[in-house]
Amino acid sequence: MENGRKTTALVLSGGVVRGFSHLGVLMALENAQVPIDIVTGASVGTIIGAAYAAGMNADTIAGMAGQMNWQHLARPTLSTDGLLSFDRLEVWLTRMFGHLHFEDLAVRFAAIATDMETGRPVVLDSGPLAPAIRASCSVPGVVEPKELNGRFLCDGGVSNNLPIDVARSMGAEYVIAVDVFQHAPRWPLLGPLGRGLTAVEIMVEHSGGLEGADVLITPNLSGKTYTSFGKRDDLVALGQQAAENYLPTICTDLNLSANE
Repeated sequence: MENGRKTTALVLSGGVVRGFSHLGVLMALENAQVPIDIVTGASVGTIIGAAYAAGMNADTIAGMAGQMNWQHLARPTLSTDGLLSFDRLEVWLTRMFGHLHFEDLAVRFAAIATDMETGRPVVLDSGPLAPAIRASCSVPGVVEPKELNGRFLCDGGVSNNLPIDVARSMGAEYVIAVDVFQHAPRWPLLGPLGRGLTAVEIMVEHSGGLEGADVLITPNLSGKTYTSFGKRDDLVALGQQAAENYLPTICTDLNLSANE
């Protein structure tokens, strides 16, 4: 319990640019003054989650997110481990957060990555923040893995895209989870490639499981972009709308006034 109420966690899935919907969810929760004690995330969920855990409010995170584009995050590489390097992402994160460690954060936070040798999820909750986020965001086969603590780590979404279990292990009594990785029925229109993309979406969406949350917020993102930063405002709005639909339930469950 936190100050006589349920210890509450926010769990943010991966989903590349769709992660802007997480920002809309944060705006809705912040407007309703929903207290968050623990944050966990995978892939892009670690960027938004870490910013919140560092003490930034939704408007500040929106300003930070407004600076994001592929030129800031990635560069082509000739490496045999990937087509892109996320070294620019790590530099950008350091510029945004400073040289923060997990231990410096205002809210307890854990990022999920995947060990490329064992295939198992790795919980990152200590040490420097920026390298851990980079590791969690490194899509295998596209982005070079990040070597960290003697392990080669890639995108957390591969092994646990919605780390509800990690939030529970950190003491969460009430979990608000946000899934932005819904698969798109329209992919089959692309033929065999579309079928394959649908299968990948389904596998990532269900990696680690979708069960165990008290509230599972799923913005209507089926078929929405994973890559276009120009759609960020639409994605934020969809996330905020989805979260607002759940606010009466959340406020009742946590004994909060819906007007606070």
